[in-house]
Formats: sequence, C-alpha cells, structure tokens
Amino acid sequence: MTTEMTFSVAQCLGGDDFLAQTFGQRYHVSRGSSHRAASLLTWDDVNAILTHHRLDAPRLRLAKDGQPLATHTYSRPTVTRRRTAWQRLQPADLHQQLAEGATLVLDAVDELHPGAAQLAMDLERWLRTAVQINLYASWTSTEGFGIHWDDHDVVVIQLDGSKCWRLYGPTRVAPMHRDVQAPDSPPADPVAELVLDAGDVLYLPRGWWHAVAASSGQASLHLTCGLQTTTGADVIAWLSDSLRTHELVRSDVPRFGSTTDQAAFTEHLAKLVMSELTSPDLLPRFLAARDATEQARLAPSLPYVRAVPSDPQLWVQLLVTRPALDTTPEGDVRLTAGGEEWTFARRVRPLLELLESGFPQKLSTLAESGSLTVAETALVVSELVNGQVAGIKRGAE
Repeated sequence: MTTEMTFSVAQCLGGDDFLAQTFGQRYHVSRGSSHRAASLLTWDDVNAILTHHRLDAPRLRLAKDGQPLATHTYSRPTVTRRRTAWQRLQPADLHQQLAEGATLVLDAVDELHPGAAQLAMDLERWLRTAVQINLYASWTSTEGFGIHWDDHDVVVIQLDGSKCWRLYGPTRVAPMHRDVQAPDSPPADPVAELVLDAGDVLYLPRGWWHAVAASSGQASLHLTCGLQTTTGADVIAWLSDSLRTHELVRSDVPRFGSTTDQAAFTEHLAKLVMSELTSPDLLPRFLAARDATEQARLAPSLPYVRAVPSDPQLWVQLLVTRPALDTTPEGDVRLTAGGEEWTFARRVRPLLELLESGFPQKLSTLAESGSLTVAETALVVSELVNGQVAGIKRGAE
C-alpha cells in the first residue's frame, strides 16, 4: 500500500502561492505533469467501473449538444428474478453514441476508484473543503454541455488525449446554487482558448462561463474536481444554529404583541447577533465547527466487525481530512473528527499525528510511534473505526 501520493495537485498549481494569488480570482493552467497524472485513472479503470457497477442515470449519463441522451439509447431495462429493476449498459450502443458525439459522464468517481478517492482526499486536506470528482470522456468536437458555468470552483486534470476549453469569464460575482439572480449571458468571444493535453491541470473559479470539446476522432479522458463553496451564507446559517443556546433566539416572535414589544424584541435580537458578528473569533469558531463536522468517506473494515485484531501488518487510514488534535487541561490528547470527539492518553498523540497525515499506516508503525503495544494500538484504532473516521485494510496495494 502506498504511503504517499505520486501526483500532487497542490504542487502542480503552486501551493501557498496559488492560494494567495490565484484561488478564487482567476483561472490557472499547469502544464506537463506527464504520466503522474495519467496514472491516476486509466481507460482500463473506466471499463472496470462500467463492468462491475450498476450505474443508473444521472450517476452515469451521456450528454450531447447541451442535452442528456435518453437512457434507452445506450442501456436496456433488466428485471432480476426477484423483480429488481435496473438499466443494463449495452456496450455496442454506448460505443455508437460516443462515436456520434456524445460525452460520457460518471459522477462521484471518487466513490468508485481508489486513486480518485485519494486524489479527492488530498485536495480536501489542502483546500479544507469537500471535493467530488466527476469523470468525462468524449471522442468528437461536439460539445456535451454547451457554454455553461458552475456554482463551485473546479480543478480539471487531463488524463488522456486532449480537450479544448473556451473560457468567457464571469458575468456575476460569486454566483451561487441558490441565488437571487442569474448571471448575465456570456460575451460572444472567449477571453481565452486553451488546449489541455495529458498531464495538464486547469483551475477555474466558480461563475466562469466555459465550453469544452475534444478533437474529432481522438479519445479524451479528464477528471473534474468540484470544490464545495463556503460563503457568508454558510456563516449566517451556522450562527443561526449556534445562537439557539440563547433563550431570546428560542422564544416566539411577538407577532401579537404591541409595536413596542416587537421593537424591543428586534432590538435585543440585533444586539445579540451584532455581538457575535463583531467577535474577533467568529470565523475561527465557524471554520473549526465546519472541520469538526466533516463527513467521513465511506470505508467498511470487513471482516473486523467486532474489533480490530492485534495484527501488526494491518493498514489503517483516517477517513477524514480535517481532524483536530488538541490537549485537555489534564494533559491528555483530544481528537475531534467526523462530528465526534475522543480523549486518549497523551502517549497516543504520535499515533494520531501519523494518521492525521492522511496516508495509510501499518499497525506496527503506529504502535512504535507512541511506544505502545500492538494490542493497545488496536484498541485505539477500534475506537476510531467504530466512530467511522478510520478504515482497515489487510494487505498492501
């Protein structure tokens, strides 16, 4: 099992300089990551996913000229003897539709492929937000979706072939999924035309109009990593929930009260809200709460349904990317992750710090880090597995 990524998007895009100068402001292209990017996910991997998973629309879909294709054009309804209905992919029909200009889209491929999952976690750890990776494959210059914009930033990784991107820029500052106004139409001419070749990486802020097409007759495969936004609306929603500890916020609005009663209510509410909004630690508290409730990735640890055994060769990986470690007043170590909290003896800290790196670790390595026995380490890991923030694998990959 690998303990480090052979491909780093953070390194390709420029690390801290990218975050300070580019992120959320303008597009950026990194050229020539070569085979390191291409090895993330191959055509054989795509074929295996389509072969071994039942993927109904919209998880798996075809699009052409901005419209989804009817599923019956590339799949057939199938009913098992237990009357479970599903759409069975028809390879010949699929090939024909793709050859005639359709684009294949597979949503959340990070849930179906280990390399894509590791890529998503690497991005989540760097950018401190949730990431979903979609896969796109096309063979012609026909555009699958036409000129459109996304309500989230994207990182695009070209895996094979090439793709032409026409960028038109934004026509509304920071558009949202639930917005009060749609962006204006894009200009007639693009501000940039780019061709991404295998190994190239593109960053595009949300709201940027764009259109994408492959070269005719050449197979193109790329991943689009969608970054969950975190806006002022999220801060306000969190503040609304956190203020429920105050009796005033839980109280009924005096809708039948006098004008004086209603004015007094709004005045007290305004003072309470303003005292929070002007607090210097408001955003740190919000971000800490957001990290603490990050949803862990799905990873059962079969066959260990009762407890993790004392097997030094087992591999352990944390399934969250934004855990928090701190020290209790008594000197113990506290881990907050996935909406849960654990307190361990201080000698467990080195073990947790190793897991915090995000890379899989052997049980024996974790034990040695804190001068623990393998049995003691297995007990700690069992707590994390039961809390659904860690997963176990038996062999190397």
